[in-house]
Amino acid sequence: MKILVSNLGKKFNTDWIFKNLSFEFLPGETYALTGNNGAGKSTLLQILAGAIVPSKGNIIYTLDGQNIEGEAIYQYITLTTPYLELIEEMTAFEFLKFHQHFKPFIEGISQKEMLETVGLKNAGDKQIRNFSSGMKQRLRLLQAFFSQSKVLFLDEPCANLDNQGFELYHHLVQQYSLNRLIIVSSNDPREYSFAKRKLQMDMAARAWKEMPIA
Repeated sequence: MKILVSNLGKKFNTDWIFKNLSFEFLPGETYALTGNNGAGKSTLLQILAGAIVPSKGNIIYTLDGQNIEGEAIYQYITLTTPYLELIEEMTAFEFLKFHQHFKPFIEGISQKEMLETVGLKNAGDKQIRNFSSGMKQRLRLLQAFFSQSKVLFLDEPCANLDNQGFELYHHLVQQYSLNRLIIVSSNDPREYSFAKRKLQMDMAARAWKEMPIA
């Protein structure tokens, strides 16, 4: 899927977070959104994912030369963030079954295998309310990477994870990206080290600029 952004901007009250962004996110490419805290990384990612409405500008989503309109876009994208709410009254197995009513998982992998992959082998029948913060983040990563989607939006994907969690994250990127468009919002190079292109916020200009990957 390709995402074409034209003259995009977002402000809260009278303050512009960013403005005048025009950029083309290409299928199968990997991008990083970087910048200081408060630069608008998460805001831009949520706008691209359709969770927040921009103050100005347009976004066009295209798949195989055809524009994807309205709510149909949501079946092609997956967003994961540390603040993504999980249904804590459910067990992990119940949550995954519930999720499948909205978006299918990759074929050929059972729920048990998915949980084992992310280090939650023995947590399938455990209520999510009893998960640690790291376990919850592993479940969010499972939800993102194993969903059948063309685009992955990853906002601080390794929040609350230890070194083993970082290793898991990179394993998921390597094994389950499936040539998808990936956009990572982060200030931690370990979370976007695989990205081929980087957009960085110029705080003085309130504008995004493409920067070389260090």
